[in-house]
Amino acid sequence: MTSEASGTATEAGHPADRIDTSVAHPARRYNYWLGGKDNFQADRESGDAMAAAFPTIRTSALENRRFLRRAVRHLAAEAGIRQFLDIGTGIPTADNTHEVAQSVDPRARVVYVDNDPIVLAHARALLTSTAEGATAYLDADLRDPERILAHPDLRRTLDLTQPVALMLVAVLHFVPDTDDPYATVARLLDALPAGSHLVASHATHDHLPAHLAAEAKAAARGGGPHGVINLRARDEIVRFFDGLDLVEPGVCSVAEWRADGEPEPRPSVVDVSMYGGVARKR
Repeated sequence: MTSEASGTATEAGHPADRIDTSVAHPARRYNYWLGGKDNFQADRESGDAMAAAFPTIRTSALENRRFLRRAVRHLAAEAGIRQFLDIGTGIPTADNTHEVAQSVDPRARVVYVDNDPIVLAHARALLTSTAEGATAYLDADLRDPERILAHPDLRRTLDLTQPVALMLVAVLHFVPDTDDPYATVARLLDALPAGSHLVASHATHDHLPAHLAAEAKAAARGGGPHGVINLRARDEIVRFFDGLDLVEPGVCSVAEWRADGEPEPRPSVVDVSMYGGVARKR
């Protein structure tokens, strides 16, 4: 159960003015689980509390990142995708979207979207494109698709008349049902042409003990603090891919999606508790 980003963006003030180190942020907490150093005490305390309830959460974070790498490589090498819209970028680590895509074709173009000013500062410093390709970084929120789609930096970087891979990796579970994540995904996909793809991963309660699943559902219903994870069942996650053609093996554990060649032994679906999938727009 991991995060690559979430929250609400604002234009007011310098980005640094929006950093509240006393409150855990999902992207920084995810960085902590991955062994990074770009996090604060609140992030570590929140991460440790979640790890106490779900001890394999670091394994889940690592497997989610490996899923992203495999999905991008598939799209770039097998599906011929050269444009990526990665919403919920997270703090840069190994095998970022543009690095994987541009290792296949240096001309690949990537737009990263996040709302955490720390993420954006690191992205602009570290996520540098090849000379042949391009990267751009938007300060925006997944729940504001119109802002994302209309952003001039996106329009300068991506050609929305050509296929785009929409990357929603470990971010949809930060959008509660009250914010209608399904409508958000549909709006983003509506703006993309046929041949575009959706890549999504999402934490699930399917494999949790009943009492932990009930606690997680109650926390999500109550709104809770920033970064509450809205766990969903597999059928609810499959719904994000409605109307698209799923790429084999369909929606499955991120640890199992085209995982040939990954380190053995593979973690169990219970340890990871996250589904992922890739699908093509007709």
